[in-house]
Amino acid sequence: MSEVFLSPGGLATLSCMLEVVAPKPGNVHRSADFEDVTLVDFATSAVVLGNAIDRLPEAGVGETVLQAVSANSQIVGTNTNLGIILLLVPLAKLVALDSAGPLSPDRISSFLSGLSNEDGVKIYEAIRLAHPGGLGTSQELDVLAPARDSVDLMEAMELARDRDLIARQYSDGFQLLFEIAIPLIEKGRSLLGGLTEGIVYAHVALMAEFPDSLIVRKCGLEIAQYSQVLAAKAVGALNGERTGDILECQNDYWKLVSELDFWLRSDGHQRNPGTTADLIAASLFIGIHNRIIKPPFR
Repeated sequence: MSEVFLSPGGLATLSCMLEVVAPKPGNVHRSADFEDVTLVDFATSAVVLGNAIDRLPEAGVGETVLQAVSANSQIVGTNTNLGIILLLVPLAKLVALDSAGPLSPDRISSFLSGLSNEDGVKIYEAIRLAHPGGLGTSQELDVLAPARDSVDLMEAMELARDRDLIARQYSDGFQLLFEIAIPLIEKGRSLLGGLTEGIVYAHVALMAEFPDSLIVRKCGLEIAQYSQVLAAKAVGALNGERTGDILECQNDYWKLVSELDFWLRSDGHQRNPGTTADLIAASLFIGIHNRIIKPPFR
């Protein structure tokens, strides 16, 4: 269905690249690296993921996720994109099954409900291999527990949905992206004049709406909620909660986005809103495939 005529892996790579180069506060982007992870690492990861998707067209979701994480570990050497892999692989598998059909929450939910316990085992193995920061433990279906012979992935995602936004997407058929994230990208694009600006706006607005799961895991809920407050101030400035003309509102907005960015980077990159960035990448994949987000991509 996508107008860009890319393979499922090519569309995944494009979505990752559009996400990472946009100057989103608190993340690596084209003007900011972390000390130990750079834009080149994320760009390489985008290519590795796309290659894994297209190289394994007949493989299941679990096997593709595991192979993508394994290849990324070997080539990049660090966990740059586990959340993106978990979100984009099932979307890419659906596009591969029917490239002309639009993605929808119902279609995604139906596909995810058909994942096998073997898919769950392999995804758990991939998560352990990626070793994401601040994962913690759970009393039920703990991913860090000894390897299992069988994992009901959808049950595990349902158990985790209230503490992890990626798990919530599996439980809800990615509904949040359709109803909130993609419209926010388009709203920001309209208000600020370009797709890159729309991506930044959606990232900030999502941060204002939902505590970032990665910040919660690494820094605690209080820090994540404070980042919400700062993000909400920026969104409020652009949405006219301050007096002034549109140019003044835009200037106030970018100033507050800069202040949010500074605060997020003030503790190394412990406050990195990585889960929000993952949701943006998946939103771009859906939006481009469904012809909501159209080229030129700038």
